[in-house]
Amino acid sequence: MPLINEVMENYTAFLQELENQENELQFTEFTNETALAIGLYLIDKAKKENKNITIDVMRGNHQIFHYSFDGTTEENDQWVIRKNRVANKFHKSSLYIEYKLKSENTTLEQTHGLPFAEYAPCGGSFPIIVKGEGMIGTLTVSGLTGEEDHEMAVAGIRANLKNSLN
Repeated sequence: MPLINEVMENYTAFLQELENQENELQFTEFTNETALAIGLYLIDKAKKENKNITIDVMRGNHQIFHYSFDGTTEENDQWVIRKNRVANKFHKSSLYIEYKLKSENTTLEQTHGLPFAEYAPCGGSFPIIVKGEGMIGTLTVSGLTGEEDHEMAVAGIRANLKNSLN
């Protein structure tokens, strides 16, 4: 039993870390220019790191930025849509939902009747949160592992928040 308890403690700690990110990474305002700055930052970062990704920024159902590197396909666009649906449904990062489900040993299909073909609880979609307004959209990355997609999205938001403070 100690191994199961260790795993559960690790899930709990990781889920808390993801919640902390969502609480920390909030904007005072978010405009289309903000989306562009995040997108351009991520393009530059991915080029420097030689990573082929698709980047998508949505405000509600309005796509305000989208870019796909050479080497990505329409499949990446489908992953973006499916991850985005998860973040919008639960108002949490898709990585949070992925690990929440793992910690409960279940699936979205089992708990909510949401088919994997339409909802991908895999890392890469991060909620765009405006203080005082709540979640207004998503930043989604596809092309790497779910954890790497998540970290790329977090890096884009974090860098933009730092730039907006200068």
